[in-house]
Amino acid sequence: MIKYRTLKLSAHALFLATVLGACASSGDSPSGSPQEVQEVQTQLLGDMLLPQGARLNGSDSIIIGRGNEWVGKATVNALQGAIDVYAFFQSEYPKNGWTTVTAVKAKTSILVFTKGDRTATVEIVDSSLGGPKSVIIITSSPKNANVVAPVRK
Repeated sequence: MIKYRTLKLSAHALFLATVLGACASSGDSPSGSPQEVQEVQTQLLGDMLLPQGARLNGSDSIIIGRGNEWVGKATVNALQGAIDVYAFFQSEYPKNGWTTVTAVKAKTSILVFTKGDRTATVEIVDSSLGGPKSVIIITSSPKNANVVAPVRK
């Protein structure tokens, strides 16, 4: 059983490394059909929905784990502007069981959600000309992470 589980975990790690490597090598996003891209993003981000057509930017993301247990930072390029992306998160995340802790709509909008023992911070910024219409940065971590401040010496 231990050997099988180790092999299974190694296979998952290899798959994720391949997927993230593909994301990083393409610069901006995973490649493939929209359905394939959506499937990969769902495997990585779990129940953290993204606006229609949004694509994970592998070179600017740090995702440890996968599915509903991932931690880190996912940078996502969106086809919609910041106002529409903000409305998406305000509307869709609560429908999916996420509780809004705070929401600030500004030039750089920030939303904080919790679900179970997880916290997600969503930052939305209008993008520059010639690129995606907005950039979404999702930071995911355990809600009660044991954070220790550095000690000055």
